[in-house]
Amino acid sequence: MSQRPAVAGSFGRFKAALGDSPPLLWSFLYFFCLLTGYYVLRPVREAMGASSDVAALFPPSMIAFFAERGVALKDLQLQVLFTCTFLIMLALQPVYGWLVSRWPRRVFLPTVYGFFIATLLLFYVAFDSGMPGRGMAFFLWITVFNLFAVAVFWSFMADVFSDAEARRSYGYIGAAGTVGAILGPTLTRVLVERVGIANLMLVSAAFLVLCVICLLRLRHYAVQREASRRLASGEVPMGGAVWAGLKLVASEPLLRWLALLCVLGVGVGTLLYNEQAAIVRQFYPDPKAATAYYASIDLAVNGVTLLVQLFVTRTLLSRFGIAPALLVPGFAIVLGYAALAASPLPLLVAVVQVMTRSGEFALGKPARETIYTRVAREWRYKAGAAIDTVIYRGGDLTFVWTHKLLAGFGSTAVFGVGLLVACGFTFSAWRVSAEAKKLPDARAPDGG
Repeated sequence: MSQRPAVAGSFGRFKAALGDSPPLLWSFLYFFCLLTGYYVLRPVREAMGASSDVAALFPPSMIAFFAERGVALKDLQLQVLFTCTFLIMLALQPVYGWLVSRWPRRVFLPTVYGFFIATLLLFYVAFDSGMPGRGMAFFLWITVFNLFAVAVFWSFMADVFSDAEARRSYGYIGAAGTVGAILGPTLTRVLVERVGIANLMLVSAAFLVLCVICLLRLRHYAVQREASRRLASGEVPMGGAVWAGLKLVASEPLLRWLALLCVLGVGVGTLLYNEQAAIVRQFYPDPKAATAYYASIDLAVNGVTLLVQLFVTRTLLSRFGIAPALLVPGFAIVLGYAALAASPLPLLVAVVQVMTRSGEFALGKPARETIYTRVAREWRYKAGAAIDTVIYRGGDLTFVWTHKLLAGFGSTAVFGVGLLVACGFTFSAWRVSAEAKKLPDARAPDGG
């Protein structure tokens, strides 16, 4: 009985937020469609990464290259995939920097999503024809898609909402994404064995088309807000160097701590991810079964995330600021890794995985993104994107090889090192919250 008033109160606050902020509904729909489209495909990526079918995953030339040197590619599967992902991110960073520097928002936002829609149609052909090496290409593509598409979304949200509005709205927007993240793997579970993996590409492409419609509608609110507050317009190119994002990260203390927080957060997740991949290879050798398994994990993560977003995130950010939202997940991860180091049971690995990802999605990510409402556009679109792409994947690369070195010493060694990483992550979260207090309460008109 006590749950009904809580649900009714949460729904009432959501209706009030919609009344106070007209763009919230379009932002809600935008993030819902974006994460639905991504999570339709995420289980496919996970199944590819854990697949024992090397011929389907890697192109024949790469398999031959490793075989000639006496190296079994299947033994370095994830390490090779993560290394290639980082190199692609590094190559794309100046391309993205050029795009946002030279073109206005009305051009580069649809261009980013148009590129991903077009490539999804190519993957439909690749999976439908059984093209060799399709698994690696898709694994790399969807990793790039997830980071760039989501980074662009949150940068755009900081054009639309002020700091105060973001603290009230980002929890709800995150909840919309979580609903999409629940619907996505649900669709995958229902459809994958009926229509096959290739047709999932078309389902995801349809949701990305809806994202473009939403961002075009939201552009009006961003222009209106920039004009009313005399902020620099996003309808003109912001200029600057294509590598400005990484340069800002190197020079600004707040961005440096955000980057370190990102790297250590990735470390926590990557160590768990590799342990999970080993389990899947052993117990789910069939790609469809592995896809269904990962879909079930995603459902559990997103169910917990949605509850926290609906009942905790808004209140925590509005009343107490970002510090608790950053620190609570950190302390929870420390406790989880301490338990794993003492007793590395498979079920406990799954529990900590759910706890880690849901804490990031429901609390950590919204808290960090409110910071970008109070800084210049170059921080958001360049530095923020650099942290979420190149630096993020640099962390992935570091810890996927770290895991390879530690795996020979057993799970206790992996989780012992993970505990140290979790402690560093929590300290970085504290430093980010301290540096953020030095920012003005609202964005200054110097470039907004």
